[in-house]
Amino acid sequence: MQPFEMVMNPKQVFLSVLIFGVAGLLLFMYLQVWIEEQHTGWGPMKYLQPVPRIMSTEKIQEHITNQNPKFHMPEDVREKKENLLLNSERSTRVLTKTSYSQGGDQALSKSTGSPTEKWRIEKHQGAKTVFNKFSNMHWPVDIHPLNKSLVKDNKWKKTDEIQEKRRSFLQEFCKKYGGVSHHQSHLFHTVSRIYVEDKHKILYCEVPKAGCSNWKRILMVLNGLASSAYNISHDAVHYGKHLKKLDSFDLKGIYTRLNTYTKAVFVRDPMERLVSAFRDKFEHPNSYYHPVFGKAIIKKYRPNACEEALINGSGVRFKEFIHYLLDSHRPVGMDIHWEKVSKLCYPCLINYDFVGKFETLEEDANYFLQMIGAPKELKFPNFKDRHSSDERTNAQVVRQYLKDLTRTERQLIYDFYYLDYLMFNYTTPFL
Repeated sequence: MQPFEMVMNPKQVFLSVLIFGVAGLLLFMYLQVWIEEQHTGWGPMKYLQPVPRIMSTEKIQEHITNQNPKFHMPEDVREKKENLLLNSERSTRVLTKTSYSQGGDQALSKSTGSPTEKWRIEKHQGAKTVFNKFSNMHWPVDIHPLNKSLVKDNKWKKTDEIQEKRRSFLQEFCKKYGGVSHHQSHLFHTVSRIYVEDKHKILYCEVPKAGCSNWKRILMVLNGLASSAYNISHDAVHYGKHLKKLDSFDLKGIYTRLNTYTKAVFVRDPMERLVSAFRDKFEHPNSYYHPVFGKAIIKKYRPNACEEALINGSGVRFKEFIHYLLDSHRPVGMDIHWEKVSKLCYPCLINYDFVGKFETLEEDANYFLQMIGAPKELKFPNFKDRHSSDERTNAQVVRQYLKDLTRTERQLIYDFYYLDYLMFNYTTPFL
């Protein structure tokens, strides 16, 4: 039979298409997981100074306090890695956590074989299986009493009363409006902003621009990684990878810690936090935010922008930034520095034991440290992490920025952060 006479019957065509389709799907799934590994920092760390996976306390301390700047990861790469979870907006993430679990936690299922084989098993089960395990967990409904046996000083009485009111308020809000926080994501994403300190059994949810840099310093001291919070550089805090996150544990490790550790979140007035983020990222030289966010914002929201601004992305105006924030079709994704707390820490899903506020940061933080049995000499640092010569963002500074906006724009900002205002009982701003 000649080649031109060979005709495949419908059954052969169907089988061929099916085989190619399955092969393509498997390739897509493999690439998706590979990309996730790179984005979440589990891939090769090409830009960091090599650090042994297992280090003594002395070596870690030395690495933290004496980092050579020439080995620092470029800021654009560092900050991009921090924000990828939010920018990707994926609905699923299927990754084996058993291979990366820390602290001796074992997988819920005693699967055997190589890490590759474990990955294949969980990949075969799919994201739905992982999500179902999470959904079936019995989360505590009511807030439990805090252990205050270590608080000996009567000066904390007022702070304690305020804390109990905040906790009760948040709990009542979540009971009443629980539907607003319907869990759309899955376990590993939900806890991806939570830092773990096993020695004192603490979980801290990171809210950028609400004292998170100094809180990370405190966690490093509590972990024995540094002797003083004042000796830890900004780069070591954010990019040293010395602190563990809750999503690095397996399901059992995550669930156990969520139900037995003291969970803390520190928040800030949404308008102040927003203005603080803008000032930090757009009013100072920044090798990531200017070319990534700045260029996109100027291109879309500044008519007749000059070529220089379009090239380097510097000089974004607050009004342009607000247009980006409120645009449902943003030219570039959201960012942790101005994302809502309700989407960073899931306060109606994760039952936080301690709710601190930036407005009373030192008092709240030092009370919390005494409550969890931290060393008496350890106090929460009060220094400004970066741009120390700038005036701190406060209500008066915020009003100056809001003057450039219309009443409608100010109202829309409030609407954007509506849940954060309600959850944490912040006063509605003057609009």
